[in-house]
Amino acid sequence: MKAVIFDMDGTLFQTGTVLEQSLEEAFAVLRERGDWQGAAPIKAYQSIMGVPLPAVWEALLPEKSDETKREMDSYFLERLIANISEGKGGLYPDVRRVFAELSTQGYRIFIASNGLVRYLAAIVEYYGLDEWVTETFSIEQAATLDKGELVRMIIEKYGVTEGAVVGDRLSDIRAAKANGLFAVGCRFDFAQEQELKEADLVIDGLADLRKVLAQVQVRG
Repeated sequence: MKAVIFDMDGTLFQTGTVLEQSLEEAFAVLRERGDWQGAAPIKAYQSIMGVPLPAVWEALLPEKSDETKREMDSYFLERLIANISEGKGGLYPDVRRVFAELSTQGYRIFIASNGLVRYLAAIVEYYGLDEWVTETFSIEQAATLDKGELVRMIIEKYGVTEGAVVGDRLSDIRAAKANGLFAVGCRFDFAQEQELKEADLVIDGLADLRKVLAQVQVRG
């Protein structure tokens, strides 16, 4: 079976459309308690975009207690979901069209993300992606925080024999290579050129994916 496994944040979903507002709402709680001064650290978060949420709070609130980090983690998640459900987010251009084309070409579509289950479900539900997506896998389902394990779970569960992993960060690229799949890097909002160098091919928009997959088939 051939499949394309997509990352979510920064690949399918324009995370920045809800990130800033949700992070500001979370840090407003800290400001009200006198535990934070100034604006929310948007740029600091963007620099680590794609890591699991617990790691986010270790980076953004290194001096705060574990209890505070857990509280912010939970509140931020609730605000993200609320903002997504209110239509404040957005997909990257061509997501639906590309999904439809891949489906007609016999590809099974999956999502493998460092996002949490409820967050991913909110995006999939609001934008109706389950019309094409066979299953969404969250890092919560993995015994480790390794995206390569998520990709391996998909391969083993569905018998994937060929295909690609599409994502904007190094974890996506390495997850593909660790599992013998083609690594497609996305030069989108949060991508870093140094990381993209490890991809087999790099695209500037999802519309380019069909051409890339045609090359994969030729190489195969």
